Parts: sequence; structure tokens; C-alpha cells
Amino acid sequence: MKIRQNISIGFEGILTHKLRSLLTMLGIIFGVGAVVAMLSIGEGARREALRQIEMMGVNNIIVQDADLKEQELIDARSAFSPGLTSDDAQAIKQVLPMVLAAVPLRKDEADALFGSAKMKVNLIGVDPDYPAAHNLKLKSGYFPDWTDLQDYRRVCAIGSGVKHKLFPFSHPVGKDIKINGVWFNIVGLMADKEIAVKDLGGYQIRDFNNDVLIPISVLEKYFYRYPLQSPLDQIIVKIKSASDIRAVGNAVNRLLLRRHHQQNDFKVIIPEELMRQSQSTQRIFNIVMGAIAGISLLVGGIGIMNIMLSSVLERTREIGIRRAMGAKKSEIMGQFLTEAVALSFSGGVLGILMGILLAKIITFYAGWVTIVSLVSLLLSFAVATAVGLIFGLYPARRAADLHPIEALRYE
Repeated sequence: MKIRQNISIGFEGILTHKLRSLLTMLGIIFGVGAVVAMLSIGEGARREALRQIEMMGVNNIIVQDADLKEQELIDARSAFSPGLTSDDAQAIKQVLPMVLAAVPLRKDEADALFGSAKMKVNLIGVDPDYPAAHNLKLKSGYFPDWTDLQDYRRVCAIGSGVKHKLFPFSHPVGKDIKINGVWFNIVGLMADKEIAVKDLGGYQIRDFNNDVLIPISVLEKYFYRYPLQSPLDQIIVKIKSASDIRAVGNAVNRLLLRRHHQQNDFKVIIPEELMRQSQSTQRIFNIVMGAIAGISLLVGGIGIMNIMLSSVLERTREIGIRRAMGAKKSEIMGQFLTEAVALSFSGGVLGILMGILLAKIITFYAGWVTIVSLVSLLLSFAVATAVGLIFGLYPARRAADLHPIEALRYE
């Protein structure tokens, strides 16, 4: 009954002095809002990173051609390193028993034409193991197979973005498109692949929906590449178990160093490590945001302490009357502590609403994925309540320690 009465008195005090209470709660509102927004950004980034790792393949190792300067490239070729080649992919698959597939990949930018429609596409040369390695699905038709690869057939599978741009009102499978002057027959349409993260630990992730996928033998035959350049851009190595990924990564590195005559003209990338780097960057962001939120909450707590000390002075005679009528110290302390918590509670509720709104605004304008979880809301609410308890304790104790006679004499 007393607790309910204290809560009622606390909220009555807030409503009586609306502007003063709102100004007092601003620090709590901004602090809690920052905490909710920070946690929602962090959770969104974590889930997106996990989703991109799954898309790249949890069991995948990516061997990428190193971006060498011209003189470094000349030195590597002078040492008889041919760069990344399809033979490297074959060697990885044959020598390492833990490897399920080693998919060669070459990427060029090209112009795709159909009728009067034109667009820039990623022209990707791969083998038939590519969709399984990157967890890509077909929507219709088929993916260029080994017969297409061996017979140099000019066939392709296109991404959903290419379909929407070149074939907005028709089905593309069976039609022909011209890519940099070479005609290709579309035999497959890939399912849409949502990409929200463009960069993961320094590794650029392209938009798979703008891909035109052709047999790598056809790309090498019809599309010129500077002789000193590596024949391949990547080799995607799919292994049997993710637990062996580091050991296989080291084995791939040693094997290719031998084949490339100890030239470091390639780099071995493990997606799991990219995610760790991304999370490390995110942690720094979270620390900075947490510090800002902490300062706001500290300011809010000081504001609550200040207003509660003023309230004690304003209500000194009231405290004296209550003590003279038999109120215990604990009851006086409980009343003022409840009022402080009511202030921080109200600020916490408004701060949570502000944090949710901030998360929505960030998603809308910045395009970042934000996820407001129940845990973040409960944590923010607990922090706001704790601020009220901690900073309301001293004013409540001071009110309880007032001598009844002196309090009654106070003007």
C-alpha cells in the first residue's frame, strides 16, 4: 500500500512540474536512446556479417590474386610464376583430401545488350561447381555444365538484376544477349541474392544479382586479358569441415607458394577471419557510442540528484509534518527514492521510444540494417532504473535525516 502511494506521489510530482521534469529527464532520454540505437546497429551488423559469411560459404577458403604494382608483377613473372591458374585449382583439389571443390573464377566488367536495353554487368567465368560453393540457387533453366565448359559453348546464366534491367516484362531463358560484341544464349536464371554488406574486413563483396555467369573456358577464349595479369581472379576452395579451415588454409598457401616459385602473388582469405576483423571494428564503434551514452546517463543522473535535492528543500516542512505524525526515516527515504526512480523510469521509457525511432531513421537514410532486440530494451530499461536508484539515494537519505523540529521551523 505504501509503495503504491509513493509511486502515485512520485508521478504526481512529475506531472505537476512537467517542464522541469522533462528537462531533468533529457540526459536519461538521450543516454537510453543512444544505448538502444547502438545495440540495434551492433546486432544488425553482427547478423548481416553472419549472413554474408554463410553466403560466401562457411566451409570456403578464397584464394585471391594479389593486387601487385607493375614492377612487382614483372618480377613475379620473371620468377616463372604464372599467377593464379586453373591448374592451381586442379592441384588444390587433387593434393588436399579435405577439399571438396576448387572453383576457378575470373571477373571482367562488360556491357550487356538486349534490343535497345543496355547495362554494365559482372562477367564471371566459372565452372559448374560454382553455385554450390557460393550457396546460389537457380530460379529457372540450368547452370552451364561440364559439357558446355569442354565444348566452349557460349551459354550463360544471369542474375536477377540483369533480368529486371534487360527483360523487365519477359522470361529471359532461351533468349540471346550480346556481351562486348559476343552473343550468348541464356540457359539459366539465378534466384535473387540480397546483399546488404559491401565490405567485410576489407574484402569487397560484389552484387551477385548483376552477374552474367559463363563457362570459364569461353571467357578465356573470347575475352582478352593483359598477358602479365593472372589468368584467374580467385579460386574458391570448398572443404569438408569448417573445423579444418585453418589447417587447409595453411596447406593451400604452402602448395601455391611451391607452384608459384615462392612468389607472394596471391593471398589466402578465410571468411571467418574477415568476420572477426569486422566485429573488431564494430566493437570500437560500440565503445565510442557506449561512452557517449554513458556521459549522457551521467549527466541525466546528476540532473535527477539536483532536482531531488531542490525537492527536499522545497518540501522540508512537509517532511517535518510527516515525521511529527510518526513517519519513519525509511518511509521518508522510500518516498523520495521512489520519486527519483519514477523520473528515471519515465526518462527510460521515452529514451527507448527515441532509440527505436533512431534505429528506424538510420535504416531508412543510411541503409544500415538495425535490429531492436528485447535484450537491448530490457538492458536500457535496467540502466535507466539503476541511474535513478544510485543518484536518488543521497537526496533521499538527506530527506530522511532531517530533524523533525528543525524541519517544522524551516521557512
